[in-house]
Amino acid sequence: MGMGSPETLLVCEHCDTVYRRRPLARGEVATCARCGAELERHHALSVNAMLALILTAMIVFVQANMWPIVTLGLSGQQSSTTLWGVILAMWREEAKVVSVLVAATLFFFPLLKMLLLGWLLWFGKAGRRAPGFVPLMVALHRLGPWTMSEVFVLGALVAIVKAHTYFDVTPDPGIYAYAALTLLITIFAGVDLRQLWDQVPEHAA
Repeated sequence: MGMGSPETLLVCEHCDTVYRRRPLARGEVATCARCGAELERHHALSVNAMLALILTAMIVFVQANMWPIVTLGLSGQQSSTTLWGVILAMWREEAKVVSVLVAATLFFFPLLKMLLLGWLLWFGKAGRRAPGFVPLMVALHRLGPWTMSEVFVLGALVAIVKAHTYFDVTPDPGIYAYAALTLLITIFAGVDLRQLWDQVPEHAA
């Protein structure tokens, strides 16, 4: 521990212990000696790499919401639906609370998170802070637990297995797109976005 400029100090978010920051090697994680919380980890992805990934995720997101998720067949008849088809069906069946939660956690929150992150990274690649940088970083932190694409994919796979007992079930491209989106979201979940505070300092705004 010691004193220095703000850029060289690291404060634990849980117990407020102050440390002097040092460069981390690949795979290295700094933890608080007092409470054991994670302070910082090595950042393998640059701002440009994260921007490329977020643009890829947005393309996959559009495909996942346009393509059918699954096709059910019974007695020679087939029916397929998209995510929004499921949401609207639940709304019509008086499951309005569930439909709103599904729409929020699988569409609006992930879309908002990708748009906010893309906005910040677009300016960050030029070494500048985006307009509204501080409140947007706070919003991203709050949105983190509410993007639940991975829960949807697991639930859909379980439903497909169970439905196969009664129907002819064919997974459609939408479910594969959501699986790819889940992988991309998982990658971003492991990225410490706090690095943006250091890579785009306040004087560069």
